[in-house]
Parts: sequence; structure tokens; C-alpha cells
Amino acid sequence: MQSSMRPRKRKLKSEINVVPYIDVMLVLLIIFMVTAPLLNLGVDIQLPQSAAKAITTDKRPVVVEVTADGKYFLDLGGGKRQAVDGSELQSKVAAIMRVNPTAPVFISGDKRASYNVVYQAMVLLQQAGVPKVGLASRPETGVTNHGNG
Repeated sequence: MQSSMRPRKRKLKSEINVVPYIDVMLVLLIIFMVTAPLLNLGVDIQLPQSAAKAITTDKRPVVVEVTADGKYFLDLGGGKRQAVDGSELQSKVAAIMRVNPTAPVFISGDKRASYNVVYQAMVLLQQAGVPKVGLASRPETGVTNHGNG
């Protein structure tokens, strides 16, 4: 009877229980997924100034001008500048893109123009089938190039 009272020897486990670690990692993952999109909101930035060189192309560019009061003008080159509304702009540029899909397209926005109006011009150009839109600017006076040239 004494043999039945004696405690049995149990084999020691040499494994690590990773379930609590997995739980902690999942909680951390959820925290980072929730907080990561919030980190970029409300950041004040100052855009850099540059003495970028002009882009040279063989083809005549299509230039969409946005005035300070939010009106659109379409410049097809040769000094011909037409006042257009949003739907006219989209249909005329779409016709140009069907004939010449690689024609360069630029937006020349007045610096006093609303960002929303310039953005809407970009949306209209995208809907017209323009794959890439460049933003035109004038070189800043008094800026020197400090690059390794």
C-alpha cells in the first residue's frame, strides 16, 4: 500500500509557453495599427525652394492655367489661350489625349489660387485620360544652386 501513496515522478517540460507572448504582440499590433494613421495629421511643413532646371520636351505641352479667382484657361501653344469651364476643359483635353496620348500636360496655377481649384483641375485632367500632370512654376529670383554640379 505504501507504493500507491508515493508521488509519481513527472517529466519536466522543456518548452516555453508562447501563448501569452502572442497575446501581447497582438495587442501591440492593434495599438500601432490604430495610432499610425493619426501620426501624420496636423503636421506643419515648409516646402523647399529649389532652382530646378526646366523640362525640355519635343512636343508642344498642353497648359491649363488656373487664375487667382478660380477660372480655367487652356493654352495649346502658339499664344492661343481659351477660357474654359470644367466640363469644356475635360472634353478638350480628352480629345487631345486621344490624338496624342503622350502629350505633356502642365497646370500653371496662380499662387493666390485656392488649392482646391488646382486640385479640381488635376481631377478633371485625370478623368480626361491624362496619365501624368506636371506643375509649372517660375524660378525664384535670388536663389542660388548649392547642389553638387
